[in-house]
Amino acid sequence: MPATLSFTGKTLDGTAFDAAALAGRPVVLWFWAPWCATCASQAWTVAEIAPAYRDTVPIVGVAGLGEQKAMKSFVTEFDLGGTTQIDDRAGTLWRRFKVAEQSTFVVLDRTGRVVHQGFLDGEALTRQVETLARG
Repeated sequence: MPATLSFTGKTLDGTAFDAAALAGRPVVLWFWAPWCATCASQAWTVAEIAPAYRDTVPIVGVAGLGEQKAMKSFVTEFDLGGTTQIDDRAGTLWRRFKVAEQSTFVVLDRTGRVVHQGFLDGEALTRQVETLARG
C-alpha cells in the first residue's frame, strides 16, 4: 500500500476512516476550510462530480482551520453529504501533506504518487478527475 494512503481519521459525522481502503485507485484529497470563499465556489463542483466518480476516483474532503459546527454547516449548505469529509481540526493531515493554504487539492494516481498539489478551479478539477477515471 502506498505511504501516502497510510492514514486514518474520523469523518465529520463521526465515522472511522481508513485511507488504505482507497489503495489501487486514483484519489483526490480536497483540503478546505468552512469560512473560505474559494472553497465555497469549488464545493459546488465537488458536490456535482464526486458522486459520479465515487468508485473510480474518490474525492475526499479534509476539513480544517475551523470549528466542527461550521464545517458541518458547510457540508450541508453545499450538499456535500454524499462525499467523505474528514474532520482534521487538529491539522494532522494538513501537516502530513504540507498544505499551507486552503483550498488545496492533492491528486494521487493509482500508485499513490502525488501528481498535482495546489489550486484547481472547477473546470480543471473536473478535467483531472475525468482523465484519472479513464486511467
